[in-house]
Amino acid sequence: MIKQFQLCIVIPCYNEEKRLETKCIDTFLKSHENVLLCLVNDGSSDDTLNVLQGVQAKFPKNITVVDTVNNVGKAEAVRLGFSHCDNHFNYDKIAYLDADFATTLEECLEISNCIKNEVVFAFGSRIAKIDNHIQRKQSRFLIGRVIATFISKQLNLVVYDTQCGCKIFHHKLASQIFAEKFISKWLFDVELFHRIIKIYGRDKMGTIAREIPLKSWIDQGDSRVKLSYFFKLWYDLYVIGKTYKSVN
Repeated sequence: MIKQFQLCIVIPCYNEEKRLETKCIDTFLKSHENVLLCLVNDGSSDDTLNVLQGVQAKFPKNITVVDTVNNVGKAEAVRLGFSHCDNHFNYDKIAYLDADFATTLEECLEISNCIKNEVVFAFGSRIAKIDNHIQRKQSRFLIGRVIATFISKQLNLVVYDTQCGCKIFHHKLASQIFAEKFISKWLFDVELFHRIIKIYGRDKMGTIAREIPLKSWIDQGDSRVKLSYFFKLWYDLYVIGKTYKSVN
């Protein structure tokens, strides 16, 4: 009988040999047997694959490793991880999370509890408040707010943070919105919102989605998204808007 997991968490990994905190994985899985981690090696040029296989050997029932021969980018790595989980495991909910664990595995699991009844999509949001700890470089914060404003306008949706790397979906929704490849390697989060709007309609987003302020988010540095991408992302955003305008 195939085990039913409460949650699958897909973690794309590109050259994470020295950065991946395997101790965080060890601690988390010792306490959460109903969670599956899908670690996707995105064509790394270092020893990442061996590191992933090493932690898998410790938790063979709770870790699965996907290896792409070439670097396909975050969007496709996440999509391939979702497809792998869909084809090989039974689960209720599925998420993706950045390999730097700026958002912790524990908080990702906590946010997943919001998915129930009509809510099929929940995501973390880096909203700084008096009672949380959001540590982010000032330059990236300012750039992020500019980008977020334009994204919100394009979606015609009030959302503070579409780009936080912690998103959770009901498995039926995930199967629909991750079926096709994405236009952008890094702005695929925006495409996900467009795809969900296409299914449910913009008016129902407040009913089926939840934006949850994170308790903690620590900028670990060494981001895989370089600041130079700030100039290219406007073209990606334009193409995404043009593509989905006809379907939304």
